[in-house]
Amino acid sequence: MNLRQITIKDQINLKRIYFDSIQSIDEKIYSKEQKLAWSSQAWNNLEFHKSITKGKGFIVEDLNKNAGFALRYPKNKLSLLYVRGDFRRKGIGNILIKAIENEAIHEGISSIKTDASLLSYPLFLKNYWKKVSKEKIIIQKIIFYRYKMLKNLSTY
Repeated sequence: MNLRQITIKDQINLKRIYFDSIQSIDEKIYSKEQKLAWSSQAWNNLEFHKSITKGKGFIVEDLNKNAGFALRYPKNKLSLLYVRGDFRRKGIGNILIKAIENEAIHEGISSIKTDASLLSYPLFLKNYWKKVSKEKIIIQKIIFYRYKMLKNLSTY
């Protein structure tokens, strides 16, 4: 596995990872309609575009394939964390979270926040993030739930 900094040339690969990651989620967790609404955000959401063009982050490559990525935008928010379905449960999410946290610490950021999906919520808890609140959001008239989370980096 290779962890490297994301470059501007990675934009289309980030969208592919994002789309694949969402589409490969078990429909017991998110319905087909939810997955379609969510995955279309790679092309329809201005905040997503800002994250991949202005954010800083890392991509993991394994066997010459882009396996997952994580981005911070703004500097104190882990805005995107996605791992392709065929690379799930192999520690890539943990690697990406640690890389984002370490980079933020190096830049003097004392805490970092995120909006965690139902799928990523347990991963963030395992990495000592704290739940701030649960919220309901609507994407393309479809309801989703997510968790506002925070991690204090000044103790690490």
